[in-house]
Amino acid sequence: MTMVHKNFLRALSDGSIEVPMPRAVFDSAEYDRRIARTKERMAERGLDALFVSDPANMNYLTGYDGWSFYVHQGVVVTRDRDEPVWVGRDMDANGARATTTLSEESIRPYSDDHVQSPHDLHPMDFVAAVLADLGVDDARVGLEMDAYYFTAKSYTRLQKNLPEASFEDTTLLVNRVRIKKSDAELDYMREAARISENAMQSGLDVIEEGVPEYEAAEAIYSALIEGTDDYGGDYPSIVPLMPSGDHTGTPHLTWTDREFEDGDPVIIELSGCRHRYHSPLARTTFVGDPPEELSRRADIVVEGMEAALDAVEPGVTCEAVEKAWRDTIAEYGIEKKDRIGYSMGLGYPPDWGEHTASLRPGDETVLEENMTFHTIPGLWFDDFGVELSETFVVTSDGAEPLADFPRRLFTT
Repeated sequence: MTMVHKNFLRALSDGSIEVPMPRAVFDSAEYDRRIARTKERMAERGLDALFVSDPANMNYLTGYDGWSFYVHQGVVVTRDRDEPVWVGRDMDANGARATTTLSEESIRPYSDDHVQSPHDLHPMDFVAAVLADLGVDDARVGLEMDAYYFTAKSYTRLQKNLPEASFEDTTLLVNRVRIKKSDAELDYMREAARISENAMQSGLDVIEEGVPEYEAAEAIYSALIEGTDDYGGDYPSIVPLMPSGDHTGTPHLTWTDREFEDGDPVIIELSGCRHRYHSPLARTTFVGDPPEELSRRADIVVEGMEAALDAVEPGVTCEAVEKAWRDTIAEYGIEKKDRIGYSMGLGYPPDWGEHTASLRPGDETVLEENMTFHTIPGLWFDDFGVELSETFVVTSDGAEPLADFPRRLFTT
């Protein structure tokens, strides 16, 4: 424990510092269940500790929420300790106090000279010291080796500082715990769907000949943050995607200052976000009168989407859902080899996906109630593309799409 941290604890005990109550997104019982399930997975893997650096997994286990993931941070879970331990930059420690219910002993900040240090200091040096203090410096420790914000240098510094530890790749351990949502999580995703509906309509209302693409993006962003009459929106993990014209065959482009022209197809993919929970939605519109071929392809996408949704029920596999789509489009002589969906929900930039189950050939993940997916069976060609998506939850009665928005090709 640093001297700064000790002084802060003394100030808390004598009452000279008053810490505000944390924001309550979920009750403590929700976090207790998540941690218990995570520890069960750790026990199955023979792990003594887990270092979580994925911001979504940090949030899932503790509630921590801050735009601080551009520096190294993480959460340590050990088998014999009730609370996880948050480790992050000193200036972000108050963020941990504001968004989690962790005790002071479980908030371990490192000094700023560890950040982009000219003195050969690295945040993982501090993390190693925390692991040693928790008695797991010679134990089996799980690491998220393929998480966006865990670098190669992070791994080598932990190895250097903890030569007696055995490190295991546990990249998706917490992600797989997250795949089934609680009722409270689903409530936030349904609220995010209301925001998605408003944002989609705002974008469609603006798009017309002569309007710059950025004005449509502005309308969408405004609606994403404005939310509904009852609640506001959070920033989404992915910016609104909006390829237009000849570029609709490329699904992941954003907006430019180009003006929409008569004859432009336009794809909009966006997501409302509520307490970091998403509900993505995609639709295609056309500036002017769409050509017959585009309308025909749009009808095929809608038919294929509805076939895939009809195939969803507990007990079927991800690949069976994709096959319903593939068989439908094959009737029209079309073949598409890409996945058509993935599990998702809680997320931080650059992605709202969970990186676990995918609706694709070969994925034998069995669907269970309260799993959530974004299914996006688009068709992209050299000269144009058609995209349609729904976020759905698996229920005992099949797929429940979270958004209520027409499935069709829109026109201006």
